[in-house]
Amino acid sequence: MDQMKWCVKQAKGIELVEPSDNLRNAYFIKAEEALDTLRTSKSKDWKLTAAYYTIYHGIYSLLMKIGVKCEIHSCTIEFAKRFLKDYFLSEDFELIDKAFSARIDSQYYVDREVPNKNYHFIIKKTPEFLVKCKNILLEQKEIEHIRNEIRLL
Repeated sequence: MDQMKWCVKQAKGIELVEPSDNLRNAYFIKAEEALDTLRTSKSKDWKLTAAYYTIYHGIYSLLMKIGVKCEIHSCTIEFAKRFLKDYFLSEDFELIDKAFSARIDSQYYVDREVPNKNYHFIIKKTPEFLVKCKNILLEQKEIEHIRNEIRLL
């Protein structure tokens, strides 16, 4: 089954809500707070967690602009890959995937080590990713197109 169809069918999955610039701004603030934690933390695990949430909240702010709610992180990421692919490079999606995996490994497992190469990539690229999210301007026509695509799933 198509991952997006699965996400739409889940109770806390992809759901259309009223688009909100206020919520978009609120999620950017959350992303910036996570970025501050990334910059000030001494712990590798917390840096990875903060980096992931910087990225995640940056993406989620775009969902709020479009009017899409989702409480399943993998569905939020899949949404970005499918509907926001014109705004991101393959390196951005590599960052999202690596940060997602690294956060799980560092937050939930004591016996999993995030490779230094991935760690440095995530820490270096996260601030740039948030700037990219902030600079994405979604036009009303595009928002309606995405919302219509979601309705068809």
